[in-house]
Amino acid sequence: MADVVDKRPDIRALGRPGDRLIADLARRQHGVVAHGQLLELGFGRRAVQHRAETGRLHRIHKGVYAVGHEVLGWRGRVMAAVLACGPGALASHRDAGAVWGVRAACSGAVNVIGKGRSRRGIRVHRARQLHEEDRAVHDGIPVTSLARTLLDLAEVVSRRELERAVEHAERLRLFDLSAIERLLARSHGRRGQSVLQAVIDDWLPGAETTRSGLERRFLALCRDAGLPLPVVNAVVEGYEVDAFWPNKKLVVELDSRTYHHTPTAFEQDRIRDAALQLAGHRVLRITDRRLTREPVTTAEAVRLLLDEP
Repeated sequence: MADVVDKRPDIRALGRPGDRLIADLARRQHGVVAHGQLLELGFGRRAVQHRAETGRLHRIHKGVYAVGHEVLGWRGRVMAAVLACGPGALASHRDAGAVWGVRAACSGAVNVIGKGRSRRGIRVHRARQLHEEDRAVHDGIPVTSLARTLLDLAEVVSRRELERAVEHAERLRLFDLSAIERLLARSHGRRGQSVLQAVIDDWLPGAETTRSGLERRFLALCRDAGLPLPVVNAVVEGYEVDAFWPNKKLVVELDSRTYHHTPTAFEQDRIRDAALQLAGHRVLRITDRRLTREPVTTAEAVRLLLDEP
């Protein structure tokens, strides 16, 4: 019996090698592609299967592949989970917060608003009141809007964590009070509505928030030395850091014996430093002892790093 004629466009007619098409798509999607997207590009099912069998595509979820290798970064895992949940799916809750940069990335199953059931690596949430304004794309990832993300977080994190997320949103200049007010007006019955409203009511825009006296002393040092003030408790590459100058890609971590003297903390600090440096950031660690006894040389070290191109 003759094969059924495939009416999809022949990828060879596009004038570019097929694998280049896949690579271009994966580059825009943090290293992953969906089976349906490959069909739309003109690949037949046998072509997709062949690439999976020969190691050019690696199955992450049903119908979703990593391109070229199996190692995915955090954003790749989130994008793969969104693609696995079909058209219209959105990263949500804690993972949406991390996509927006208002909280640190977390391990475990990726939270997605979409269709289907939860499965290994994906926790699916049903959207009861998903308005078109609740949809967004950030860093190439379909995600709940920041306002909707804050409302969802209000139902799954502590009030203090929610306050931190709001503070981060303001520092990143992402906070939109009118969008939140519109969302709350159409979200009657949501458990997180009253919590988010209370946080917004208590929140003072521009209030300086620090986690410790050590951070307050460091900011005072910067002011006294005439240095530009950093963003404090910023989320950088999925990690929360003490002080950050985004335009200079400079991170300052403030170490106290109280929180950084254990073997576990020591190792975690080094892992984080390495990840930040590999991402192109410079990391300077300043101890409480040095901040107290050598304020002038400490400020000068920060100034020199800020002056570097």
